[in-house]
Amino acid sequence: MSLILLKLVLPPLLILAASLAGRRWGDAIGGWLVGLPLTSGPVAAFLAIQYGPDFAAAATNGSLVGTAAQACFSLGYALLARQGWALALLGGALAYAGTGFLIQALPLPHWGYFVLALLMLTASAHLIPHRETVRGTVAAPWWDLPARMGVATTLVLTLTAAAAFVGAKTAGVMASFPVFGAILAVFAHRMRGTAMASQVLRGMVLALYGFATFFFVLGLLLIPAGIVPAFLAATASTLLVQAGALRLIHRAPVPKAA
Repeated sequence: MSLILLKLVLPPLLILAASLAGRRWGDAIGGWLVGLPLTSGPVAAFLAIQYGPDFAAAATNGSLVGTAAQACFSLGYALLARQGWALALLGGALAYAGTGFLIQALPLPHWGYFVLALLMLTASAHLIPHRETVRGTVAAPWWDLPARMGVATTLVLTLTAAAAFVGAKTAGVMASFPVFGAILAVFAHRMRGTAMASQVLRGMVLALYGFATFFFVLGLLLIPAGIVPAFLAATASTLLVQAGALRLIHRAPVPKAA
């Protein structure tokens, strides 16, 4: 199968599977699923194939920067949610851009970006308002799934083509923007209110521990181990971390608002 055909087939299939699972098991699980590297993972694989393991390993630093920026996006959106979804989305996007710009400039080693991402995820998970549990799912319009699949394919094609011009780290940051998390949060916000939006965002933040683990392990192993072993190890590590995050989502006690 040619590389271009893989780019056209793999990302939309991953997004389709995750979206259907989120609809089946609820929006908190939907937030957990969109925190997985469903777009940035394929981008990293295609970068490794097209530009080599060295380039892809450098891009994993950008993905870790993007993980920290996603934590700030989620927190910024949640804190502004009572002001309406449009202002909350704008605030989250600005938080992502500002955090990504500042952290990207820091001369940290690979493990330093990983530790910083974990610290910011932990802070966001504690600061996102979480007063009540909202059950059920949000009914999405008919065009939601085709749109998600189209956006995923467009992102992968665009970012892998532009990577040589913007650089490895910047490509990693760009690939990590939470497009699908933002879509899910906005739908939840508009249809079920701020509590549901915060629930989705908190699920996404918990999922990002696995996201960070994926790119940390990938960055460590791409050069010494090679592309296939590195991706297998990164995927296995992510699934282990995600299993723990899923248990937290199900078990965390949620007090009712007074």
